[in-house]
Amino acid sequence: MRQLVMIGAQLVACLVVVGILAGVSLARAPDIEALVLSMTEGQGSPDATIDDAAWLAGNWSGKSTDGLAEESYLQPAGGSVVGMFRQLKDGKPTFYEFLVISEHEGSLLYRIKHFNPDMHGWEKQNESIDFPLVKATENALYFDGLTYMKTGESTMSAYVRIEYGDGKTKVEGFHFRRMEDN
Repeated sequence: MRQLVMIGAQLVACLVVVGILAGVSLARAPDIEALVLSMTEGQGSPDATIDDAAWLAGNWSGKSTDGLAEESYLQPAGGSVVGMFRQLKDGKPTFYEFLVISEHEGSLLYRIKHFNPDMHGWEKQNESIDFPLVKATENALYFDGLTYMKTGESTMSAYVRIEYGDGKTKVEGFHFRRMEDN
């Protein structure tokens, strides 16, 4: 038993050294629930323009709990940024999103429509899921239930509060790296 404990301690020590050498943080993960803000009753959206979302432009790829996640955003034009999201599992698409961030009443509004791989929509024809802006900083956009954070020159994280059929919610995090332009 003592030998097993010593081997376990050596393994932990090796993992710590490998983590430090690889630049992996061993600190406790941040509370991702706190990274997603909610609009309070009577709260209006802050002043913002589409230029506040310009840093999103480009192609992004990362891992999610369900596989590979990819997002692409066009440069701001005409008061909007248009984008798409694709979720892949085992090399096959599980769903798509069409995304529009637009200037709305002096602020920003993030709109999403979901599609199955066969392009059948989740939302009704004239409906979308809308996320009004709650807060904007130089490196983050906090929409009601959805946050985008620039975490480095070529990295970003997205956090979304997902509501399940039973009424429970959970925040899911996506960590992206900017892809090379083709």
